[in-house]
Amino acid sequence: MKLENMTETHPHLSVGGHWIAGVFTEDSPSRSAVTSPVTGAVVATVPSGTAADVDAAVAAARAALPGWSSWSPLSRAEALERMAAELTARNEEIAQAITAEIGVPISLSRAAQAALPPAVAVATAQIVSEIHWEQRIGDSLIVREPVGVVGAITPWNFPLQQTMTKLAPALLAGNTVVFKPAELAPLTAAILARAIEDAGIPAGVFNVVFGAGGVVGEALAAHPDVNMISFTGSTAAGKRVAVVASGTVKRVALELGGKSANIVLDGADLDAVAAHTLMNSWTNSGQACGAWTRLLVPSNLHDELVERLVAAAAEYSVGDPSDPAVRVGPLASEKQWERVNGYIKRGIADGATLAYGGPGRVEGLETGAFVRPTIFARVDPDSAIAQEEIFGPVLSVIAYDDVDQAVEIADSTMYGLTAAVFGPHNEAVAVARRLHVGQVYLNGAGLNMRAPFGGYKQSGNSREFGTFGIEEFTELKAIQLGEAQTGGVAL
Repeated sequence: MKLENMTETHPHLSVGGHWIAGVFTEDSPSRSAVTSPVTGAVVATVPSGTAADVDAAVAAARAALPGWSSWSPLSRAEALERMAAELTARNEEIAQAITAEIGVPISLSRAAQAALPPAVAVATAQIVSEIHWEQRIGDSLIVREPVGVVGAITPWNFPLQQTMTKLAPALLAGNTVVFKPAELAPLTAAILARAIEDAGIPAGVFNVVFGAGGVVGEALAAHPDVNMISFTGSTAAGKRVAVVASGTVKRVALELGGKSANIVLDGADLDAVAAHTLMNSWTNSGQACGAWTRLLVPSNLHDELVERLVAAAAEYSVGDPSDPAVRVGPLASEKQWERVNGYIKRGIADGATLAYGGPGRVEGLETGAFVRPTIFARVDPDSAIAQEEIFGPVLSVIAYDDVDQAVEIADSTMYGLTAAVFGPHNEAVAVARRLHVGQVYLNGAGLNMRAPFGGYKQSGNSREFGTFGIEEFTELKAIQLGEAQTGGVAL
């Protein structure tokens, strides 16, 4: 499927209705277009959901809850592994859909966007025995139970991956789910629904309502029969979800934005720093909440490291995402292009040194949402490009004089999601302990799916992955057995 040939709707990508109680509903009369960020052409259409559609999906999830929660945790884990196998078998279908809707280079879509979600499901299933589903504390029996009906709302940048980090632990814990995919990237939700059906997970355990956040998302967050909302997206949108959900005092788990700092210490391998920094800040066109968008460098190493970054940047070819050799595709939409291009102009206006890239269209790619991957040097740590989440391939290099100043700069934003440190191991660990973030990557270490992922400050209030992510979707009940006959008072 060549994106440059997409000049009309492709019916095989379109979704007729919502997925509720194990079936696709009748075609919705109100529909939304999914457009290619390469050509601007419509590649598919999906339903535009209403509050009534949310009501139907929540009712289906509520009806399925007693049966699903009665399955043993081991049986639910086995179902997750079957689901993972079904998704793996659909790798190419998933990859093509994501490349079509948001322009991710096809090689990345295959290797990460499509491959990581089943890996998350398997990793979640494999730790089922590590959860203390029941335990004795004195004369009390402590029981972990499902929260109930979970509303899941996800962003467009990693559409299936972000969904699976919620769905796998929620299902393993015995919950049922109503899912609202992002408007820009809804297509894999339908593929996921079929995979869940083929895995033998009962109807109603997983439901999908397509539509706008202001309609479907708000209805889901406010719904009295939804027990928990798990949201990933911008900090501004997360605040709105929390406000709407507060009316029913439901649990709200938020995974929000970031402005991650990568601190380089004296003694670091500068070639490794350059390679890892560009990979992390420019992969997926920089559209990642954990991207290392601020590179903090000792003043005496600043110019040398910028030279190495510029040299390494030549490897990041920009172009048609259907080409396996392309490393940077378009941004997800023209609106996103305008936002990122505006920040690049702002960086120049605020006095940062433009070392690579810059504003405007990519030469030879004047149509489509292609942005020029950009490196700024000598960036003021208080400037807009150093403080605000750009969500594009824009790297800010900031000089510092000592480690105390580096830590201060790293912690100076409202975010606290991720950070990185490069340098001698013991020194890097010492710096990592000082940073107010949820996770720190040392010397190029990768993601550990058993470790907690989440943020401090306005980057969120929840944790995903491992036992920590599963426990987010459970309630704790203490049953006082009275065997000690202490005469305690029931609380």
